[in-house]
Parts: sequence; structure tokens; C-alpha cells
Amino acid sequence: MSLGKKLRNSQLWRSIFRHPAPLDRRNRVAVMLTNFVLHLHSVSAKKNSLRFSYTWGMGLITLYLFLVEVITGVLLMFYYRPTIECAYNDILALRDVVSFGVVREVHRWAAHAMVITVMLHMFRVFLTGSYKAPREFNWVIGVLLLVLTFLLSFTGYLLPMDQLSMWAITVGSNMARATPLVGHEGPGHQLLTLGGVDMITSRSDARLMLLGARTVGQEALNRFYVLHCVALPLVATFLVGLHLWRVRKDGGISGPVAVGDGRQTGAVGGEAS
Repeated sequence: MSLGKKLRNSQLWRSIFRHPAPLDRRNRVAVMLTNFVLHLHSVSAKKNSLRFSYTWGMGLITLYLFLVEVITGVLLMFYYRPTIECAYNDILALRDVVSFGVVREVHRWAAHAMVITVMLHMFRVFLTGSYKAPREFNWVIGVLLLVLTFLLSFTGYLLPMDQLSMWAITVGSNMARATPLVGHEGPGHQLLTLGGVDMITSRSDARLMLLGARTVGQEALNRFYVLHCVALPLVATFLVGLHLWRVRKDGGISGPVAVGDGRQTGAVGGEAS
């Protein structure tokens, strides 16, 4: 008996994969619906909906880049210390010494690529009308993921703590002063009063909440580090899972418009809610 067959017949394998390899449709449905990861995906899909000329593959590419970011980000956390005294020197070490700088550069360039691919994915979805019924809710989730991608990029920009990042965050955080209602220079902040006293001032507005101080310093670095490495990735992971689940519940990947029909073709075997 081959090693692969022994592995598939082991108790460990059977405890994770409760059905054998999918050789027919019935078994394929059983395998996917009883697997924690595979149940997010449609059992089958039409070939037209998987054409690269239609999807551009930007959704999957963005997902793969997000996984690269998570893996390389965890590796970088072993060497990076979020303090004013150590941050810049640690970045220099990560660039020049640790793993020959490969891990840090992969993380950096994958982040740039992810921003591009998620925007192209949204553009493709808009062009093909894949945001229409019954996919409106998933479109909203996609918009939230787009915003989270920008926030991840923004919060990660401060971590090197060099002059470029400090002044970029200074300019970016100054925009928070003009946030409606919660920015002391934004419209509507006068409406938030308590006993005739303005609740939103330069000492209690969105900018101060973002930086934790009047200027970019240790407090801002702590907050951006926690946001970039813990809070935002957890929210993004949850929304990515919800996004994939809704793709399946909405009938799989939307297909090209049928000629003379005017309606999009969905996935064969997909579930609609």
C-alpha cells in the first residue's frame, strides 16, 4: 500500500476529511458541505463564469495576497518592536539582515499589489453588473473590505517610523480633524454638546483618538501597531469568510450576460437564499 493511500486511510485523515475524494457529483457535494473550508465554495460552476477574460482572477489573487500578508506579517512580528527607540533600527535589520530582507520586501510589495488587485476586482464587479440582485449585500461587504485594505495600508505605513512615514501620517491624520460630527473642524460637530459645552474639540476629536496625542509619537505607534497587526486583520478575515460564503449562497460566481437574454448566468448547483 502506497504512503498516500495509508495516509488517506489513517484515523487522523478520516477525522478531518469525512468523505473520500469527490469522484461524482453526489460525493462532491458531500465532501464540500462537510468540510470547514470547502463548504464556503459552490459545488460546481459554469465554465463561462470562470473565464479569465470575464473575472480577471482579481478576487482570488487578492485572497492569495491577503494570505501572504498574514504569513509574512506574523514572521515580521518576531523581529519588530513597536517603540520609538527600536522601530526604525528593526526595520533596517529586517531590510538588510533578517532573511536577506526577503520577508519584509515580500510583505511590502504584496501590500502594494493587494491595493491594486482589490480595486481592479471592484472595478470588474461594477463593469459586469455583479453587484445587482441578489448580490447587493455582498457588494457592501466588498466595499467594506476595500476600506479595510486602505486602512491596513495606512496603519502599516507608520511602523517604520522614518521621516517619510511620520510626515505622511501627520498629513493623513490631520484630515481626521475635518471628519463630520467627530472632527473639531468638520461639519456638524457643533451639534454634539453637553450642557452647552462642545464635546468635540481639538482635545477630544477623531484625530486625537487616532493618534492618542497631539503629535505622531509613541502613543500613535502603539495604536497603529495594534490596528495593523490585530484589530483590522481579524475584521478583514471575518469579512473575507462572509464574502466567500455569500458568493456561494448567491448562486456562485456571476456569469456573463447571455446573448439575447439580458440576465447573468449563475453557477450550476449553487444555493440561493
